[in-house]
Amino acid sequence: MESLKARQHWLSVLAHCQPETLLTHWQPLDLHPEYELLRTPETGLTRLQARMGGTGRRFILGDTTVTRAVVRLPDGICGYSYVMSRNKDHAELCALMDALLQQTSFSELIQQRIITPLAAAHQEKLTLRAREVASSRVDFFTLVRGDNE
Repeated sequence: MESLKARQHWLSVLAHCQPETLLTHWQPLDLHPEYELLRTPETGLTRLQARMGGTGRRFILGDTTVTRAVVRLPDGICGYSYVMSRNKDHAELCALMDALLQQTSFSELIQQRIITPLAAAHQEKLTLRAREVASSRVDFFTLVRGDNE
């Protein structure tokens, strides 16, 4: 179960990062692993659902483009990715990193040099956005003018 949560974490980090930022962290590692594309990167649409207040009834928010890819390493490990964009290179690189993160030989290196810094940057961005939203928050309250009995 712990490995599932770890994988969910790194897939989320990879999907949410900007492709340029991911490349700036990937290129210095100078890794050129062999892999085959089981599913070449392809773009399609998916429907987004939301809930009012996070707990209400579902409604259709809209559609978005998603690109997915699947790769397989020579030892049989498969990597998957889904990214919200039309960037096929980003989807392929995310799938490759997913496969490499499942290997013990590359996992620690990629975790330290790519996943941890990208996760910290994403969290910082969320924190700044939350502060920005909180600064414009308006609290409404009602004054009681007396007993209406």
